Amino acid sequence: DLGPVEREQVRREIGVPVSVSADAQPVPGKWRNVPVIIDGIRFASKREARRYAELKIELQSGDITDLKLQKRFAIRVNGVHVCDYIADFVYYRQGIRVVEDANGKAPDVYKIKRALMRGIHGIKIVEV
Repeated sequence: DLGPVEREQVRREIGVPVSVSADAQPVPGKWRNVPVIIDGIRFASKREARRYAELKIELQSGDITDLKLQKRFAIRVNGVHVCDYIADFVYYRQGIRVVEDANGKAPDVYKIKRALMRGIHGIKIVEV
């Protein structure tokens, strides 16, 4: 487990780029988030992009496996599709699946989906 200083050092050493798209000016979203592009992947916020950079390091070091971004989970009640929950990251740590969301403020809709994920799928979302 690396501390924040060590993680930043590793990021610099392996050259993890963090940049905003050159063809468009970043526009803050409803929650004051600024979109960021890393490895050609657009992230909704700096927080999500930083977390991706951390997870990428952990993936390269073998601490986690099978990293997926924007994994969709269908939420069905009595066979009726109610909505989808899209996790920011899903990966395995020591053989255990981790479903993660990089939230700053949790909107009410997210809180409902979080509860549905726990109740229907038995998945507790890790928030970073």
